[in-house]
Amino acid sequence: MKRIDKTSSLIPQVERGTLIKIFVDGIEIEAYKGETVATALLSAGITTFRLSHKHKKPRGLYCGMGICYECLVTINGIHAQRACITPVEEGMQIETCKELEL
Repeated sequence: MKRIDKTSSLIPQVERGTLIKIFVDGIEIEAYKGETVATALLSAGITTFRLSHKHKKPRGLYCGMGICYECLVTINGIHAQRACITPVEEGMQIETCKELEL
């Protein structure tokens, strides 16, 4: 999946870290060292990170600072990780919309 790549003469050039590969629901996407999982997901056009427990409604990035817990994803097999405060790492395996079954 290709990242959203929009530029404008009105926006200054963005300095990014090293380009790395991560996997979201088994699909390889591009990310940059130093950005969060939420940033990488949104840049790839992924806006639904999980479904609400009761009504199965889509949830994604809301507060962006780790307080609301709307952006929970499974990272490298560890359930309920906050995408908005977790930095990406090379080869990271991310699963969205995966509910923990007890």
